Amino acid sequence: MESPSRVASAARLAGLLGIGLFALGPLAIQLGLASPFVGFRIFGLGLLAGLAALVLGLFGIAATRSSSGREGRAQALTGLLLGAVVVACVAFAARPGIGVPAINDITTDPADPPAFSDPSRSYPGAAFAEAQRAAYPDLAPIGLEGSPEAAFAASLAAAQELGWEIVRQDAEDGVFEATDTTAIFRFVDDVSVRVRPDAGGAKVDVRSKSRDGKGDLGANAARIRAFRDALDSRRSS
Repeated sequence: MESPSRVASAARLAGLLGIGLFALGPLAIQLGLASPFVGFRIFGLGLLAGLAALVLGLFGIAATRSSSGREGRAQALTGLLLGAVVVACVAFAARPGIGVPAINDITTDPADPPAFSDPSRSYPGAAFAEAQRAAYPDLAPIGLEGSPEAAFAASLAAAQELGWEIVRQDAEDGVFEATDTTAIFRFVDDVSVRVRPDAGGAKVDVRSKSRDGKGDLGANAARIRAFRDALDSRRSS
């Protein structure tokens, strides 16, 4: 009787564990059973288990070749496939962050970024500004025709259209702050918008900052672009 391969069995177990934790982390966050930080850690453990399943599956397939006299080829394949699913999903989700710098505070005006009322959220400085200019050269102040008051109202409406939660607004100073919660892991990011008069019209600047992590996989730049597009849509309608 052929002896079973322990590596193949381990691959299957790691694959099942990986796919379970991979799904459990975000699900627990959505159901309110775990904080975003805890849920993300569970998700991360799922990724590690998926990687282990992928490697063990490859070794398991080799260990259960026909000449080895060992059973377990199906278990090795199961682990390999489950691990591949986990790794492929993470790789696909991380695609927007390929090649972007590990920064998490993005603005349309690195030389004079909009401020937050919370002094602990001060702009990181020249190193971030230099990295941003190289990575996101398309981000610049948004010019609008009409009065600053109209631009402020349009900016506020665009932010609400995007689902941002307005936490502070001062129409007289032309500034408002908002939060935007990510869909899957429910991380909360902060946004500050500033409207100033500019050459007969108005200039709108935006700053988007993540509360967690060192990098953002391009999420803050994407948020600013979405806001810019929402403003453009309102302007053309």
